[in-house]
Amino acid sequence: MQRILIIEDERDLAELLAFNLRQAGFAATLAHDGALGLSEALTHPPDLIILDLMLPGLLGTEVCRRLRQEPATIGVPVLMLTARGEEIDRVVGFEVGADDYVVKPFSVREVVLRVKALLRRSGEPHPEGKPLQIGALAIDTERHVVTVDGAAVELTTLEYKLLLTLVERRGRVQSRDSLLQDVWGYHYAGDTRTVDTHITRLRTKLGSAGDLIHTVRGFGYKLETP
Repeated sequence: MQRILIIEDERDLAELLAFNLRQAGFAATLAHDGALGLSEALTHPPDLIILDLMLPGLLGTEVCRRLRQEPATIGVPVLMLTARGEEIDRVVGFEVGADDYVVKPFSVREVVLRVKALLRRSGEPHPEGKPLQIGALAIDTERHVVTVDGAAVELTTLEYKLLLTLVERRGRVQSRDSLLQDVWGYHYAGDTRTVDTHITRLRTKLGSAGDLIHTVRGFGYKLETP
């Protein structure tokens, strides 16, 4: 049974999420403080973490940043919850390593669906084959290692899948909707800035190779060979 760690200081909301996740077949563990949640995640790494942004003890952004620094949790999907819906908050959440972002108030059913999608994507085997080389960018699909000019680039699971999807479809424009479906695993009913913020972060991490990813205004993105 896959285990979900919910780090949320609103106890009623945390219990509601836990109840619905258990109904959906998951095991749910609760932590109502950022520091305690981080300790629980590092001691007993879960399959997925639902993380509130505004937490006592340690803010959700700092919890997420530390999770991404530890080998045991670097690849654990993180779904961030917050009552703050400004774009800057969403961008900050993604910059510290969150995989998805839901603004309160939200539909509990939507959260459960997103949890399932994130787990499905994180559990899928990556296609194996010969290393992919595009200019300074190299992807070893067997070891899931990305390098630029020989230097390793640390990517989250979703960043890796986003990059691999663009590389495998290089030269072809990918709409934001199709990327949400193929990388995140769901149709998103609201705006598609989730893709934009991940692309921005991916370009930054890739450094000079980030220029391979081109924006197609009003539609989406494509990766072009140099």
